[in-house]
Amino acid sequence: MAKKLYVGGLSYDTTEATLKETFAQAGTVESAAIIIDKISGRSKGFGFVEMSSDEEAQKAIETLNGKELDGRTLTVNEARPMEARPRQGGFRDNRGGDRGSRGFGGDRRKSW
Repeated sequence: MAKKLYVGGLSYDTTEATLKETFAQAGTVESAAIIIDKISGRSKGFGFVEMSSDEEAQKAIETLNGKELDGRTLTVNEARPMEARPRQGGFRDNRGGDRGSRGFGGDRRKSW
């Protein structure tokens, strides 16, 4: 059964191909993905590697955690399931209030 690993401390220059090649030293890599920021299009500095077996995943953790890749020290451990985050509700203006609550129309009967 495949085991997913979290890989932190990645350089912005590290590619998915480099990540896959590095982890192939520990065994068969099913997939390698670097998480990209939607706005900047740059790496967020972490990613995930899926190894084909638990034994290979454990070997990758033991051999690559704390090692250097592209000038950065890697953090490698078993990936945890993604936690549900509370939903961001409503559209807020830059002052923290709800849009339309103050100064966006208000009471038109006031005389300025």
